[in-house]
Order: sequence, then C-alpha cells, then structure tokens
Amino acid sequence: MSKESRIFIEISENIIDLNYWYKIVSDDSSGATSSFLGTTRNEFKGKSVERLEYETYEPMAIKEIEKICKTILNGFENDIKKIGIVHRIGNVPVGESSILIVISSGHRKSSLEAVHYAIDTIKSTVPIWKKEFYTDGSENQWKGNCESCHFNNNNHPH
Repeated sequence: MSKESRIFIEISENIIDLNYWYKIVSDDSSGATSSFLGTTRNEFKGKSVERLEYETYEPMAIKEIEKICKTILNGFENDIKKIGIVHRIGNVPVGESSILIVISSGHRKSSLEAVHYAIDTIKSTVPIWKKEFYTDGSENQWKGNCESCHFNNNNHPH
C-alpha cells in the first residue's frame, strides 16, 4: 500500500459523518484509532455565537494537509496506518463539526500524538479562514489562526 493510499482528505460543505471517516481509516493491523472533532461553540469572549463561516483556497489547503499527513506517515515510529482529515467550509452552526481528524495506528501513543500534531499544524499552516457570526448582530470579522495566542495569554483581538 503506497503512502498516498493511506491518506484521505476532503474539504466539504457537508455535515461530517464520523462513521464514514472511521471506516475509511479502519485497518486490521491497527490497535488504536484516535480522533479530534472540532465543533462550533456557542460563545467567544462573552459574545453569543450563532455560527462560523469558513473559506479556503482549496487546492492550497489540500496540498498543505497532504504535507502534514506525509510528515505523520514518515514519523511516529512508522506506526501510523491511515489518516483521514475532513474540514468543512461554508456555514457551520453551533454544535456542528468543522473538522475531523481520524488516525489509525498499531499503538495508541502514535495515533494520539499524531492527532495532536495534525490539529496544531493544520491550524497554524493551512489556508482556512473563519468568520464568527454573533447572535446580537455585532461586527463579524474574519479570523486567521494564531495557536499561540490562546496558550501564551497574548492579547490578540481574536
């Protein structure tokens, strides 16, 4: 099986089907399947959120996600079996999912660490932008990802 046949990527406006993606990465040689499911929460910095809207330059986003997947397949003690990543674009209401990362591996440590690496790297390198829409009608702004802002207490506006 080539590395490319172990990578499954989709950018879609459709609701994410968890069972479908778990089946895609299912592998009889796997002892673990780990995942991350990102959902739209109902609040941001005290404002009530109605929905998020995502946009991307799809060819570049897919290319960047492929790079991340290949890095994962070449690392983690060559224990990764398959990787599935789907990111929604368009409107994603509160409670619905915007991204799913599912990774199967021989052992749990590899898939858990790979999922963590994947989401952090996707959020910092892949050209996908979101706009929050608030229930009070206040100004909506496009936001890029700035992973370190939330963890280092930097006072960025997003």
